[in-house]
Amino acid sequence: QVQLVESGGGLVQAGGSLRLSCAHSGRTCNTYDMGWFRQAPGKEREFVGSITWNGGSTFYADPVEGRFTISRDNARNTVSLQMNSLQPEDTAVYFCAAGSPNQLAYGRATYWGQGTQVTVSS
Repeated sequence: QVQLVESGGGLVQAGGSLRLSCAHSGRTCNTYDMGWFRQAPGKEREFVGSITWNGGSTFYADPVEGRFTISRDNARNTVSLQMNSLQPEDTAVYFCAAGSPNQLAYGRATYWGQGTQVTVSS
């Protein structure tokens, strides 16, 4: 079975940076678009960004546009989320996911990771 494992979360001051990684088992996920989502306490899970199966295109939600960058290395079966200029509003559990473009666009996926906590202090 395909397994997604996020890492790299932690505590950072406002204005700082973190780089999250998502390792996926096998090469199956190399045929999927990959997305990042986040969920803050008391809020619904929201779309952060996504990258197409071959890394040719990326898409970002307005709150993170210009601050976050998604990349993938299919040879290493990894997807990364570089987060710069972090703000307290970015505090959430971040999830990586694999799915079709339409799935990811509407908050759905075929596979989900367990999530990693990102906390941004003021």
